[in-house]
Amino acid sequence: MNEQLRAAIEGQSLFAIYTIALCAGMSIFLFILVIRELDKMVDEEDRTYMDPLPPGLKFIWPIVQIISHFFCSFLPYEMMERIEKRLQHTGVSYLLIAEQFVAIRIISTISGFVGGIIIINALDQQQPIWVLISAIIGYFLPDIWLNDNRKRRELAVIRAMPVYLDFITMAVQAGLNLQGALGQAMEKAPESPLRNEFGTVLRDLRAGLTRADALRRMADRLNIKEVTSFVSAMIQAEKMGASLAKVLSVQAEQRRGERFQRAEKLAMEAPIKLVGPLIIFIFPVTFIVLGFPIVMKFLAEGIL
Repeated sequence: MNEQLRAAIEGQSLFAIYTIALCAGMSIFLFILVIRELDKMVDEEDRTYMDPLPPGLKFIWPIVQIISHFFCSFLPYEMMERIEKRLQHTGVSYLLIAEQFVAIRIISTISGFVGGIIIINALDQQQPIWVLISAIIGYFLPDIWLNDNRKRRELAVIRAMPVYLDFITMAVQAGLNLQGALGQAMEKAPESPLRNEFGTVLRDLRAGLTRADALRRMADRLNIKEVTSFVSAMIQAEKMGASLAKVLSVQAEQRRGERFQRAEKLAMEAPIKLVGPLIIFIFPVTFIVLGFPIVMKFLAEGIL
């Protein structure tokens, strides 16, 4: 009787598992089908002048496009303008627009919420607060990504700036104007976010903007102290009629000196930053290695 009952329970369990698996498979199939149908209703995006998508974004990009098309287009214009300016300051405007960033935030929040539910069920911890915490983490995760991207971009721009200024200075001294010098610098200098910004300056100049306005727009987009100082010096030189080659040479030398100063500062900070890992990780292990034979000897002699 017990064996028959056990067999019936096992049969019901297998049936429940198969039913859940079938329902999950059908749900995933219907979800993919709905995504494909909605994706057909979205206009195809022209990414000719945009950066290539990372693998992670490429995987969820159809969902991002659907959310940005059907939902984010109804959000307030002021909100989208603030997000667009932030994307420009972090250099992500070459990768996505404000509506797509909001869509990524929505997907990240939902993923955090679902992930929190899965985790508390797997750990058998019925505490809804963790679901809320995971959803909040998912909401702020795109902001963390933007901040990290901005820091990396600022560092790359600051490192590349002396090299670009050297190329521009040599081109100007050879007889080219600023527009031609920027073109030569973009061809010869190494790949950097600064190259994209100088390319934008060239497009602004060709579109009819003055040199001062094009440089000011670059300074506003980057919002980096070194770039702002360079732009101010260039505009002042143009107003005063000073030699452009001399101003560029002074700016290149100044940027190079600042780079060496930053390197010296980082070198002086390195020993201080090593104190924490030494105290937390290396010293305890060293004391354990040195003290273990002594403790074992005391234990063998019955002292401890």
